[in-house]
Amino acid sequence: MTIGSPTHPADAPRPGTARPTRIPGGDPVLAARFAVPPVPGTFVHRPRLAERLRDGLRTPLLLVTAPAGAGKTLLVSDWLATTRLRGPAVWLTVEREDNAPGVFWAHLLEAVRHQGVVLPDDIGTPARADGIDHSLLAGLAAHLSRREDPVVVVLDELEQVSSAEVASGLHFLLSHAGPGLRLVLISRNEPSLPLHRYRASGSATEVRAADLAFRPQETAVLLRRHGLALSDDTARALTERTGGWAAGLRLSALAAQRAADPEVYLKEFEACRSTVADFLLAEVLGDQPAETQDLLLRTSVLDRIHPGLADALTGRSDGSRILTALARADTFVEPVGRSWYRCHPLFAEILRDHLSACSPGLERTLHRRAARWLTAAGHLTDGLVHAAAAGDWDFAATEVVDRLAIGRLFAGRDAERLDRLFADMPPDARGPAPELIRAARDLAHHQVDGGLEHLRHAETLLSERGADAAAAALLNAAHLRVLAGRLLGSADMARAAAERAARLEEEVPQGLRREHPELPALRLTDLGSALLWKGSLDAAGTALSAAATAEADGAATACPRHESFARLALIDLLRGQPGQAEIHLRRAGAEAELGGLAPDSRTGADQLVLAALAVDRDDLPAARAALDRAAESAAADHDPTVAAGITIVRARMLLADGRSRAALDLLGGLEDGTPVAGPPPPWVREGVAVAAAAGHLAEGDPAAALEALERSGADGPEHAVAAARAHLAAGESRGALRILAAIPERDGHGPAITVRVLLTRSQAALALGDEAAAQRLLARALAVARPERLRRPFREAGPWLRRLLHARPELVESHGWLPPDLLPGAAAKASEEAAAVTDPVEPLSDRELDVLRLAAQMLSTDEIAAELFLSVNTVKTHLKSINRKLAVTGRNRAVRRARALHLL
Repeated sequence: MTIGSPTHPADAPRPGTARPTRIPGGDPVLAARFAVPPVPGTFVHRPRLAERLRDGLRTPLLLVTAPAGAGKTLLVSDWLATTRLRGPAVWLTVEREDNAPGVFWAHLLEAVRHQGVVLPDDIGTPARADGIDHSLLAGLAAHLSRREDPVVVVLDELEQVSSAEVASGLHFLLSHAGPGLRLVLISRNEPSLPLHRYRASGSATEVRAADLAFRPQETAVLLRRHGLALSDDTARALTERTGGWAAGLRLSALAAQRAADPEVYLKEFEACRSTVADFLLAEVLGDQPAETQDLLLRTSVLDRIHPGLADALTGRSDGSRILTALARADTFVEPVGRSWYRCHPLFAEILRDHLSACSPGLERTLHRRAARWLTAAGHLTDGLVHAAAAGDWDFAATEVVDRLAIGRLFAGRDAERLDRLFADMPPDARGPAPELIRAARDLAHHQVDGGLEHLRHAETLLSERGADAAAAALLNAAHLRVLAGRLLGSADMARAAAERAARLEEEVPQGLRREHPELPALRLTDLGSALLWKGSLDAAGTALSAAATAEADGAATACPRHESFARLALIDLLRGQPGQAEIHLRRAGAEAELGGLAPDSRTGADQLVLAALAVDRDDLPAARAALDRAAESAAADHDPTVAAGITIVRARMLLADGRSRAALDLLGGLEDGTPVAGPPPPWVREGVAVAAAAGHLAEGDPAAALEALERSGADGPEHAVAAARAHLAAGESRGALRILAAIPERDGHGPAITVRVLLTRSQAALALGDEAAAQRLLARALAVARPERLRRPFREAGPWLRRLLHARPELVESHGWLPPDLLPGAAAKASEEAAAVTDPVEPLSDRELDVLRLAAQMLSTDEIAAELFLSVNTVKTHLKSINRKLAVTGRNRAVRRARALHLL
């Protein structure tokens, strides 16, 4: 049954007519209070809220609370008009005189009867204004409880009633009427019912201000209803400006209708000079006591309000009481957790303008007080924002330096915010602290020359202070010099500055050091990166491991920990250990995920390693995608390690595509110089020389290959393999063997290097006529490569390998993981059949793939859990899901099927 077409017994009064009944006290009952407010033509029907109300009928209580102008009444009115209810709907608009219990219940009983609900004669009507007979409520509850179709009772503007006796009566009725009653309460604040009980038992559905807030798409519809066809950007901006507040949007639309250019008007909309301001100042601020108005005006300069901070701004001690009352009344102030509150942004904007008009100059004083309270309370970034607003730059810079917080300009969620804040610091801000901040900003933006200039100026000012120079300032300067050494590619500068920083740390209070674990993490990461560029892999690994495993502090240390794990993966790659590199990459990804690092704030080193691993596994599409991501990172232009690595991997991909001349041209640029001054490190020289030698061999010029290798001065195992291959191409098999014999059997290099050494030895043995040795060496190479799926070395080996495999197909009978074009006869067919295996039932998630990769390495469930920082039960759940998706039973079958599907 809809509210527009109720059915009425013959003896019931017709809707819209007043009964000849008077309420206690003698005043007549006004039927207008029983009318559902009409919905205007500009109203925007929002299905998401209508569905929320419809679902709310499953609970006895439906509560709609929000500030003035949020659209509460029209929402419920529209819902009743568009919803087919099983029983009648009763509407009562509450007024202040309803605080008298007898008056309230008299009106409610008449509203029920007005909608055709026949009540027993013994229920009657209250005789007194100041109270009611409990038997009346009991009788009403008993009658409603026997109904098959529930009566929906809507009480609008319930904030008008504060009577505890009325609230108690509503609670009694709701508790005993059972399914025969659904009570909808519309109010600016929470009614005095025991809501905690309803919430705990799941007996209440709530629609609050946040739910009622318009979304940009809904704002666009509202504007069109007002004849305004505006852009999506304008609708989005207006929604953000008003916080989605319905009355603010409607008033803005009405004002825009009168503007010559509505689009421009709304973009330049000044809330403080509009009907929105008049509404809020009159309906909200003007309705508050004087001390509440004062608190709202003074705290309007804040993004978040704490009772203690409010007291600091007002000079009183009533902040907690007032804020609690405002939040309970839902008066544009809402709690955001841990004793903090937030004022509606539009209301705060209007209050700030009103504050400026009423008390010129007070705003700067309030910002200064807020800065000191917030920094003392440990909310440094928020305090700095207010110090900047007050123009107190010396205080802001000194707080950062003295609190050892300069690392927050490089790591943590506030890095960009602090960078933008101090970008406004004027040139006349003098002293060591402002100079250190300028140095940090320049270095963060890779402006090394400017950063060093500011750093030297700060160090000069500190040296002039002698023994009076604060240890914290000196420590910050040392940390910045470590970073400068990294950016310059100077491991000596970075190491000396790191040693100085370690000594200075002993002079800083331990408690202060513990507050900023990001500082040593950044220092160790920068030092390890500088040592990695130099080629001191062991020392670099030590520093990076210390940074990666240092004390964690969420987002503050996520960035250096992520970068350290990524660079450890790069060291693994240089040592030919792809499996270990993948483990470090997973940990790098976990740190990024834990810290919520955006892709553009991550190091490019992880994507560089992924690209190199994909090349070794002959997955060139994946390699290109990872390399593109690495090239898009800031490190691609400013970090010598990442920049050089990208060039080498890109050259390898060009070689894989058969574009040897393009690869040689690309490598020539890196041979001529790197992004930093000084000669490139051994690993870069070796990588360039090996790739260049491969390019020259592809061009049929072994002499040029040998020349490139000799010119590099490198002497690593990959260099030796490349030299041996060049000798073999020149027909100098014994020379190749001599070079290979000089490579120690066990010198710490990993499988990616070992495979290439074994393949080249096999080629040399075959060239000297020792086919048995060649087969034996090839078998060993296949066994080493199989766990890591290292396909590229076999593709790069040359025609001799195909001839040997076709002559001895038994060598690859169990190596279907090799590219099919390398496999002879039956083995190729088996590989093609494996490649044709149907896809999984559904795709595996990234986390399931992580679990599967570790399972393929024969790790136990406990070991997988420890490696991925998961619980054992979570790992078991992932394994069950993997089996289901791959349509297998058991992890061994899952691994085999995943390999057949090239998921591993």
